[in-house]
Amino acid sequence: MKKKITLTGKILLGLLLGFLFGIALKQLPSGYIKDTVLLNGVLKILGSGFTSAIKMMVVPLVFVSLICGTASMGDIKKLGRIGGKTMLFYLGTTAIAVITALFLGSILKPGAGLDMSNMVSGEVTIGESKSLVDIILNIIPSNPIQSLANGEMLQVIFFALLTGIALNLVGKNAEPIKVIFESANELCMKMVNIIMLFAPYGVFGLVSSTFATVGSDAIIVLLKYILIVLLGMIIHVTVVYGGLFKLFTKQSIKPFLNKFTRVAAVTFSTASSNASVPVSLEIMEELGVGKTTRSFTIPMGATINMDGTAIMQGVAVLFIAQIYGVDLGINDMITIILTATLASIGTAGVPGVGMIMLSMVLTSVGLPLEGIGLIMGVERIIDMFRTTVNVMGDNIATLIVSNSENDLNLDLYNSKPLKKVA
Repeated sequence: MKKKITLTGKILLGLLLGFLFGIALKQLPSGYIKDTVLLNGVLKILGSGFTSAIKMMVVPLVFVSLICGTASMGDIKKLGRIGGKTMLFYLGTTAIAVITALFLGSILKPGAGLDMSNMVSGEVTIGESKSLVDIILNIIPSNPIQSLANGEMLQVIFFALLTGIALNLVGKNAEPIKVIFESANELCMKMVNIIMLFAPYGVFGLVSSTFATVGSDAIIVLLKYILIVLLGMIIHVTVVYGGLFKLFTKQSIKPFLNKFTRVAAVTFSTASSNASVPVSLEIMEELGVGKTTRSFTIPMGATINMDGTAIMQGVAVLFIAQIYGVDLGINDMITIILTATLASIGTAGVPGVGMIMLSMVLTSVGLPLEGIGLIMGVERIIDMFRTTVNVMGDNIATLIVSNSENDLNLDLYNSKPLKKVA
């Protein structure tokens, strides 16, 4: 009797095969077959095609799920409570993440003794960073249809929340519209399930391309930087997330971790918080989180919760400062903490956005933006890990907030999955 491989198993298998194939492909000399047929052909179609399909669903899913979640709360005070708790968790843990990173960077000194001249190559181009005032004003869309079309997530969230609150206040007369959004939500989830069937192939293409193009020299030179970033993430996940979860829920974290492997497979391969939203919503439902909470906290977290990215930024800023021989004082450290925490609100959960956030932090303490060129070579690898930490924070926050609102079914959370009998 053969045991059928689950979708999660297939995704992890695609991850492993992609890693092995990418390493093998890296050893081959450049040529038509490697560059045109494989890297820019088959692997690009598999990887980019899957990522594009997931991204296609992000805006409609976030929009309708937030409307459904907000409209179903009934009590506007409850919306305020959930929103306040969620924001407190997201901003608080992000600040802790930056402090942890600065502490590790100051003690372990990732940039000490490295020769900058051997590492900088090419010109670095980073998107223009925005001031805090611009970020706040940019939340309000002047044209919500255009915001939906352009995927401006903060504006989409603002308009969705306003729509949900208005539907809530209108009451009975808005029921027909609520039914439409509920149906649209189910439709979006079904479309995501169809797309996820192709996830193993997409993951294979993405991971193969990454390890076939990242230079081994860059990885060796920046190994210390990578290890310190990963150490910061491990501390944050085990101490901060694990500690807060145990403190506020009094439950074992194991049931969540068993389910989270499905989400981690998506975040590790796509490096996109937004791409994880459908799977996160699905496992939160399986763990017993009420629709009211999960429909609000998960889409919100994908946009404003960037703990993993904040850890990378803290270590990266000190790494760049040490490479350039710049000493940062306590005032600079405080500036980094505040800027990185607030910057997390104004960035979308898509691959590579951490570089834009980092440019804002570097500017705030007077460090040259060219320093970003030092870590660009390994950015894609770190992006996989930090996105997974970002999304884990979204899920942990959802469980904690739902438990505090008596919206978490503890019997369902602690239940063991039934074994299928063939």
